[in-house]
Amino acid sequence: MTVFLFSPPRQIQEWQPAVDIYKADGGWILKFDLAGVRLDDVRVQVRQRRVTVSGIRRDWLTEDAGCRHYSMEITYSRFERTIELPDNLSQSNIGLDYRDGILLVRLLQEKESKTNE
Repeated sequence: MTVFLFSPPRQIQEWQPAVDIYKADGGWILKFDLAGVRLDDVRVQVRQRRVTVSGIRRDWLTEDAGCRHYSMEITYSRFERTIELPDNLSQSNIGLDYRDGILLVRLLQEKESKTNE
């Protein structure tokens, strides 16, 4: 009988970060949980009704310190998450804010200009 004192290695697979979606005045706010991800490793793409956030979470400890893992439960790999919203976002103003492992994607829709007749 084999007894593991630690978790056996997991297969590396792409993961999907959790996201909270808020309807705001004039648009949408998407809040992605990207703990341990450097902003330089994140890409945000907006096309029509879809917002895609992709990138990679790296194991900086093994990169920086030359360590080998003993037990690993955190997924270090590429990630991608696509959200489809009910509005066309092509003409939206996009704002990004990243702090404490949370990425806020603000999608504010441009208001149509009204003309006086």
